[in-house]
Amino acid sequence: MTAYDTVYTGGSDEIVEKKSRFIAQVFPVKTEEEVTQILEATRKKYWDARHNCYAFVLGADGAISRCSDDGEPSGTAGRPILEVLTKRELKNVLVIVTRYFGGTLLGTGGLVRAYSQATQAGLMASCIITKQAGYRMTVDTDYNGIGKLQYVAAQLEAAVLDTLYTDKVQMVLLVPCGLTEKVRKEVTEATFGQAVITQEKDEVYFAEIEKKVVIFDC
Repeated sequence: MTAYDTVYTGGSDEIVEKKSRFIAQVFPVKTEEEVTQILEATRKKYWDARHNCYAFVLGADGAISRCSDDGEPSGTAGRPILEVLTKRELKNVLVIVTRYFGGTLLGTGGLVRAYSQATQAGLMASCIITKQAGYRMTVDTDYNGIGKLQYVAAQLEAAVLDTLYTDKVQMVLLVPCGLTEKVRKEVTEATFGQAVITQEKDEVYFAEIEKKVVIFDC
């Protein structure tokens, strides 16, 4: 998986349907242990609520997914929450929708709509990003090559993490996985083979957030 969408910072929102409150909370998560801890905290916080329904998707490839109706009729709560996440192709995310019963039964269709809409509202209140897999590449060259390096980086959408100026110029790039060989070729050609290129072995994930590059371990 070279790129996937996920939640950077979770949000919260709610909808009201026939006096029932549906409070959606969105969390970035990586493990089932985190999910369990957040669920326990939510149940304590909303101890007087009728239901705390949820769904989560884990892994950059979405290999693990679970959902729970938490007492609602089967398939009317957890599954609709999960379907919103899978349609948005979100990974490493947990959504909990807490319901305070308003006294009026909503029926199967009404519950599905309410849990789906609450989930969408929670996601709208969250910061969703695209994480890309890539490698750090360090390029050493003389001062004549700096302009060419900057041009190549911009053309190939390689993020410039740092530039060091000493007796030479050292530029640290963050290059998407599928572009590493192309960057090598372009840099070599642009500097007439004078640049020394070093690529780190470990893959990292990164995303551009508010015009800044943020690096993640997964």
